Amino acid sequence: MKTKVLIVRATWDEEASVWVATSEDVPGLVTEAPTVEALTEKLKVMILELLDANGIQGGDLVPFQLLSELTAIAGRRRRLSVEF
Repeated sequence: MKTKVLIVRATWDEEASVWVATSEDVPGLVTEAPTVEALTEKLKVMILELLDANGIQGGDLVPFQLLSELTAIAGRRRRLSVEF
């Protein structure tokens, strides 16, 4: 039997300068971290704790997929023309 991969979504909060993660697959999961790497490390612990707290059997190894979303703007720098 194939193990279900849990889906975790992360969005960038520009105002707070953190990634915020939530998941419909993990009841109660809401956490934040300044980098995706730090967020991933937190999730490795929190997912198991929340599954246990909610009485959900997940085994010792629970795969999850972190989907990140960031909206940004690409802009060209204007060159200033200086005449002497």
